[in-house]
Amino acid sequence: MKFPAFDYARPAGLDAALDLLAGEAAVLSGGQSLSPMMGFRVARPEKLVDISRLSALRGAALEPDGTLVIGAAVTHAMIEDGALPGPLGGFLARVAGGIAYRAIRNRGTIGGSLCQADPAADWPCVMSLLDAVLVLRRAGGERQVPVRAFLLGHLMTAIEPGELLTVIRIPPQPGARFGMAKSTRKLGEFAEGIAAACLTPGAARVTLGALEVPPATLAVDPALVTGPQPARLTSSPLYAAVDAALKAADATDPAGYRHHLAVLTGCRALIEAAQP
Repeated sequence: MKFPAFDYARPAGLDAALDLLAGEAAVLSGGQSLSPMMGFRVARPEKLVDISRLSALRGAALEPDGTLVIGAAVTHAMIEDGALPGPLGGFLARVAGGIAYRAIRNRGTIGGSLCQADPAADWPCVMSLLDAVLVLRRAGGERQVPVRAFLLGHLMTAIEPGELLTVIRIPPQPGARFGMAKSTRKLGEFAEGIAAACLTPGAARVTLGALEVPPATLAVDPALVTGPQPARLTSSPLYAAVDAALKAADATDPAGYRHHLAVLTGCRALIEAAQP
């Protein structure tokens, strides 16, 4: 694989990066998706703006109201190693630890994953479950976009030319327990089925990824989650409930293998969230 010719810039600060993005340029964060795309000549940006070392994008903080704020250039490995404060830190560390391989986690970033919008990736699914809000900045202003409005489809987002994802804001999740499940052909590959679940007093929801549409969040009766499950999960009331909710969302072909896999993965994530 041989890259096409391009100009390269590594700005010293966020404002300088935004000024560079006002022209025709692509953002380089971890490069785990963009680099192979350039190698295969699928992407041919004239200029790369490297934001990987911008300290303004590599931190995390917990605000007084419990909102977790994560810089877009925080790597999967940093999250895996406990960089995120607050009650969500443990769950997100476990999610990050299941992404690909450590070498990729060392370079790949949470913001890059969201902007790539691969339907089989972990962060679009998890951030949809958590109702995250993304802060998009450009030279002269910024806007906040809920992640469900940001993810438009397969490799498609609402980001506009000149904008840069700078921060992910996750609202507090009081009393919540979480579960995560994936189905892959081998460890480290993109998931064929992926789900993240949240269980709170009186409510249960699960977000399914690896679909033909953006991640779908479904509400489920929590009584179906906390009760005993049969040995064959596909014959359980929980499976039937998730199956019906996914059919109503019109996110898959109900007769297809992917639909069954999405439902089964969602059930596994919900059951994990119910564990004490």
